[in-house]
Amino acid sequence: MSGNTSNQLNEPWDLALDWSNALYVTDQKNNRVQKFLMGMSTGTTVAGQANATGGLTLNYLRGPLGIVVDEYSNIYVADRNNDRVVVWSDGALSGSLFAGTGTAGISMNQLSEPYGLARDSSSDTIYVADFKNHRIMRYSQSNSSGTLVAGGNGNGTNQTQLLLPNAIYFDSLSNSLLIVNTGAHNIVRWVLGASNWTLAAGNINGTAGTSSTHLKSPTDVTLDPMGNMYVVDRNNQRIQFFPVGETNGTTILGTTGITGSNSTLFDTPSSIILDNQLNLYVVDRYNHRIQKFLRY
Repeated sequence: MSGNTSNQLNEPWDLALDWSNALYVTDQKNNRVQKFLMGMSTGTTVAGQANATGGLTLNYLRGPLGIVVDEYSNIYVADRNNDRVVVWSDGALSGSLFAGTGTAGISMNQLSEPYGLARDSSSDTIYVADFKNHRIMRYSQSNSSGTLVAGGNGNGTNQTQLLLPNAIYFDSLSNSLLIVNTGAHNIVRWVLGASNWTLAAGNINGTAGTSSTHLKSPTDVTLDPMGNMYVVDRNNQRIQFFPVGETNGTTILGTTGITGSNSTLFDTPSSIILDNQLNLYVVDRYNHRIQKFLRY
């Protein structure tokens, strides 16, 4: 059941873990970020307002989506409906503008509905999935203008374009981004500095499907330390597992095409994360909950 009390969520979207395995959840329709200490089902509001009120000023959020938390417990949030990324210091009552201007646009200092975030801890840079601009932007701590690193060639399905990119995973081992190319129903790898992507999962031509080699509007991706890939295959209501180098996936959670509210089913999952024991946490959006599953 959805709600805005401290033990309820309303269409949660993304999640992050900090060094203590505390869980941070973007509580999208409640316009806030909730922090849950390990083993606790009651959260604390750490960004936005606890009463679920949204707004334009920096002490508010409106429809927050992507989130990353750094080693100092600073919280970076894609404030989607405000067309900006904000950072909230640990314990702060208000955020600071990190990227975007608060007005949608296509310039290097603007965003249009930012969705997913990823962080390169070695350079303290943030990557932003600029959803409506069909591009990925990189922002440093000292510069309010971003750098285009992927896409930006109009929307489409060819290998120089992106189509509604939703989430990003920074792979430090290959200095590349795994991009959830939601509108093209695939996951693509874009090496930083390259001018095009290579296919990681899904159909290269942007065709949706239910088979083990297809995806349908995926929304998140992560890797384990061995390089295996986990994909939230949203509109197929499942989590797909791809061994290193494979494009044929295995359904490890959920049932293809079936929605439900019991412990084995999802209703439009949106995000996934692994903890240091490789347990999986899945945002089950329309069931208004976070599900934890033991290591696959």
